[in-house]
Amino acid sequence: MMMNHRSRAAAGPRVPDKSKEGSESKSKTPDLAEFLEKRDWSGAITLLEYKRQGSSHDASNLEWLAYCYFHAGDPGKALETYRDLLRLESDPDPTCHTLCAACLFYLGRYQEAEEEALRGPNTKLQTRVLFHCAHKLGDENKLMTYHQQLSDSIEDQLSLASIHYLRSHYQEATDIYKRLLLDNRDNLALNVYVALCYNKLDYYDVSLEILGAYMQQYPDSALAVNLKACNQFKLFNGKAAEAELRKLHKNAGSSDAFADNDLIRHNLVVFRGGQNALQVLPPLLGVPPEARLNLVVHHLRGGEPLEALKLVKDLEPTTPQEYVLKGVTHATIGQYMDQLDAEEHLKLAQQCFQIVGSSASECDTIPGRQCMASCFYLLRQFEDVLVYLKSIAEFLKDDDNFNWNYGIATAASGDYKTGEEALMSIQSESFRLEYAFTAWLARCHIMNGKARLAWELYLRMDTNDESFALLQLIANDCYKVGAFVYATMAFDVLERLDPNPDYWEGKRGAAIGAFQMIVAGQEPKESLGDIVNMLRNTSNPQVEYIIRTLTIWARENGVPLQ
Repeated sequence: MMMNHRSRAAAGPRVPDKSKEGSESKSKTPDLAEFLEKRDWSGAITLLEYKRQGSSHDASNLEWLAYCYFHAGDPGKALETYRDLLRLESDPDPTCHTLCAACLFYLGRYQEAEEEALRGPNTKLQTRVLFHCAHKLGDENKLMTYHQQLSDSIEDQLSLASIHYLRSHYQEATDIYKRLLLDNRDNLALNVYVALCYNKLDYYDVSLEILGAYMQQYPDSALAVNLKACNQFKLFNGKAAEAELRKLHKNAGSSDAFADNDLIRHNLVVFRGGQNALQVLPPLLGVPPEARLNLVVHHLRGGEPLEALKLVKDLEPTTPQEYVLKGVTHATIGQYMDQLDAEEHLKLAQQCFQIVGSSASECDTIPGRQCMASCFYLLRQFEDVLVYLKSIAEFLKDDDNFNWNYGIATAASGDYKTGEEALMSIQSESFRLEYAFTAWLARCHIMNGKARLAWELYLRMDTNDESFALLQLIANDCYKVGAFVYATMAFDVLERLDPNPDYWEGKRGAAIGAFQMIVAGQEPKESLGDIVNMLRNTSNPQVEYIIRTLTIWARENGVPLQ
């Protein structure tokens, strides 16, 4: 059994012995059987509760009622009913303790579930419940003990596959499900489990194809429709995914599947780009497990890294997604902290990325290689960053996030041509408005002999601390590559904004360098007038001598100066 979500029903509650029912019960049995065949748990519960009013001590009726409550996704009611059974009978069936344990497990009360299961008989069901409790409680020794006790039965193998799934061992889970499917082709639900695994392995088209075999028989299955919508979201967009979920809404009749199903409400937040995240996700934290992670994503995208940190600070990651989000959160925080605190956050982020990128299950996946690239990025080992980014470039060449990291890494490694191409391909306005984008693109322009484009980036900026920082970058980088005219222009503005002697020295050197290039014919003579005018903005004794020298050369070479 999957035992993956608290609202999922577990297999195996003891089916009542119909031979014990009286004549009145026999007349009702076909109605109950019809409800069960249609999986109409609400109808079955209504019938059984009616019978309970007339015969509250009917153990068979109570067993059926508990069974239906469990399958209807109400383990709390099922637990109450099983405990009624334990109190009702003078010699109660000890299996009820195991069934109570299953209910407690789905209620998230794992320690109580383990204790209750141990009161029951030594059965395969008890082993499965204890196996899952050990996983939830993080007891690896018990987990391995119960693992060794599992048999080759379909129920035990399903439990083993589900633990593999929950521990992100998706390939191992897939192998078990596919083997079971070969021997049990009529068990169509196995197709859903295989499809779930392929979804987690990022094979969304394969997941859709396998899911189709189940949906032909059960087109209104909430789980299957929801999984199909998730695949549509990954392959296309949120609108396509939501359109798929609308089918559930239509089939729900008077009930509102969108409002009543926590998983669907959660996924709608994701499909709608975080809409209503703060209203929907906080009450769902932990159910489903992705709710906490998606709330972290919402805070990060909303520029609220401190809120994201509150959610991951005490989180002990167990899945690649949890490690990645914890790493991203600490990396984001590290960019805004003072040096000492920043180092601690960046170190934690680097460790999270390294764990995922070096793991056997993730090292050959696109997210795994992105994590290793991020790890080396934080270590400023850009050559190593490129090893991983180049290996996945073909799959992400149109992704702005990829081009951002690829552009900066290639530029930091000295490949300014590729860096410029990657940065120029970014379409997202949010990236283009960042100072880091402007600064790196300006550097690439300058290093590729396009200083004019870098200067135009500055001219488009508002006057603030960032534009001042960009001026410093342009002045120094242009000086470094011999683009002395633009270096003079940048130092001239800097000097006027801040009369620092260093800016005069930079301006003087750039002006003389520009004059030399004009003399050598490497710059147009018309630039000399601009150089002279910029020198006149400085009140320094050296200025008059330099201007006199430039003026004499201009007169001798027929260059007019204003």
